[in-house]
Amino acid sequence: PRQPAKTLWYDRPRYVYLEFCVEDSTDVEVIIEDQRLVFSCKNADGVEFYNEINLYARVNSKDSREKRSDRSVTCFMRKWKEKVAWPRITKENIKPAWLSVDFDNWRDWEGDEEVERAMVEQYAEV
Repeated sequence: PRQPAKTLWYDRPRYVYLEFCVEDSTDVEVIIEDQRLVFSCKNADGVEFYNEINLYARVNSKDSREKRSDRSVTCFMRKWKEKVAWPRITKENIKPAWLSVDFDNWRDWEGDEEVERAMVEQYAEV
């Protein structure tokens, strides 16, 4: 039986970030489409995780990527319309129990372009 991974998300001027909190993930698969993201993996105990999110707005799937760490898998998706805030990550106005806002990374956009560029570059190097 599959279960959804605990997921954190936050919004930036140019990208939307999603972090799937699965430790020691294996068989990671991330499919990013224009308005949908599908994530699946297993953890060290062989538990299968599966999340499917119909996205609030369109993203540029070609300029989106993911990065795996021991603690989680982070996806960042390039917004089709930059500098337009997303009030939520899901198309439907419902909040799944497994989804929450990453308040540590959520902040005002004022002067945030540089910070974001540095973050994306840091991800790209991995």
